[in-house]
Amino acid sequence: MGIKKVKLKHNVEERFAFVEFRVFWHSRINRADLIQHFGVSPTQASQDFKLYTELVPDNLVYDGAEKAYLRGESFSPRYADLSAESYLTPLLSISSGLIKPEDALLRSIPSFHVSPNPSRGVNPVILRAVVHALDHAEAIEIRYQSMASPAPTWRWIEPHAFAHDGFRWHVRAFCRRDRIFKDFLLSRIVETSNLNPKLGLHPALSRGEEDKDWSTDVTLMIAPHPDLSPSQQAAIRLDYGMGPEGVGEIKVKRSMLYYALKRLGLDTDPNARRPQDQQIVLVNRDNIMGAKRDQA
Repeated sequence: MGIKKVKLKHNVEERFAFVEFRVFWHSRINRADLIQHFGVSPTQASQDFKLYTELVPDNLVYDGAEKAYLRGESFSPRYADLSAESYLTPLLSISSGLIKPEDALLRSIPSFHVSPNPSRGVNPVILRAVVHALDHAEAIEIRYQSMASPAPTWRWIEPHAFAHDGFRWHVRAFCRRDRIFKDFLLSRIVETSNLNPKLGLHPALSRGEEDKDWSTDVTLMIAPHPDLSPSQQAAIRLDYGMGPEGVGEIKVKRSMLYYALKRLGLDTDPNARRPQDQQIVLVNRDNIMGAKRDQA
């Protein structure tokens, strides 16, 4: 049976996506689920199910004994993103305190653990000052603790973007002292000079488009370590979502190349560790190391 094309209001599509999410991951859904999650009336919940089954008749099968809709054998989502990440990402959000368990789309929260990252201690007042400068294309004076100097020093920077390396937040900015675009760890900005509420006192002299390392993408081509067994290589291909040809591609900004290589364990000679520890190798290593030298 063909799917009817009907333009729906956003809130209705949102509830339909919830229906598909619940029935895909948890096999069943009923009126109480809609009522509890969205606060709609029982009448509205009934109308939602009636309209949904008219539009996508093969996705739900009503079970009178359970008084619930079950997933149809030919279920095919129309409104919901049902990737693996759609289930796993809410668990990360719960673990980090971004959402409460009851606010997740999940019917039940399984037992799970997320290995914690060290707290990076970003001062919200300092972050606010950086956001202000970024929003208004202004320069900001910061006192920064670099690993190249024993004590914090003052410098003017012109922020144009934020970046996360998997562990820490950086602000990408033009450094007036060094005359280049650089990454500054937000947690190492000790303090900022007082900002005058009047805008335009310290306009940025650079533009984000001039930051070539930021605007240039580099593609890491990875493959299983050739010294692994065939079955181990097959497992690695699945781990990293590699194609059947056995090569995966990871696109990263050239400005973040150092951090990406370090996080993936690709910043050293692949022969320095056992294949079972190294697991992946960089197929286009010569090109990438050339890009890394260009960045430096």
